[in-house]
Amino acid sequence: MLNLEKEGEDQLNNFCEICLDDKEGWEMFKNDSCSHSFCYECTGKHIMARISEKAKVIGCPGVSCGAAFDVNACRFLIPEEARIQWDESVCQSMILDSQKLYCPFRDCSALLVNDSGESIERNKCPLCKRSFCAVCRVPWHSEFTCKEFQKLNAKKGGNGEEMVKILAKKKNWQKCPNCKVFVERTEGCIHMTCRCEHEFCYRCGAKWTAAHYCRKK
Repeated sequence: MLNLEKEGEDQLNNFCEICLDDKEGWEMFKNDSCSHSFCYECTGKHIMARISEKAKVIGCPGVSCGAAFDVNACRFLIPEEARIQWDESVCQSMILDSQKLYCPFRDCSALLVNDSGESIERNKCPLCKRSFCAVCRVPWHSEFTCKEFQKLNAKKGGNGEEMVKILAKKKNWQKCPNCKVFVERTEGCIHMTCRCEHEFCYRCGAKWTAAHYCRKK
């Protein structure tokens, strides 16, 4: 009688409720937070799907189960890139929204954290090395105070792109002809190398060559 009960229990534990297949014991992942077991392949796919949805907690896929997967217990089921993405989501969920700050440049958008409690205006993104206003959440507006910028922005209907164009014209920024991102020359010669590694002339925008001579003044 005991052997029959154990055999029935083993069969139940070796049945994957996701793919509905009977598996060998070594093919099954047991969630320690509940009584459910799923095959490694289905468990990995479930975790990957939830990570792609930016989930901070990976819940058990069992019907009406409110348990969650232990991060450390199932890390081996997913590739390294997904583990890094999951770790980032978990870390971000621990940061207060009031402390989160994103680089306003679209080709960067790095997450920064202000946990000092201080009000910061000018900031420099540690990833793309470009300056921006942490108050207005836009590229640094050196020609305007925050109050002036926000007033002008309101007149433009809150159009951030239009404001960037106004700033670019006022500060004589140039657009990289390759990736179309604005580049600012603070000092040095007119030979510019963009983050996309495209080299161009800051004055005329032409591709830079050893023989380039700019006629634009």
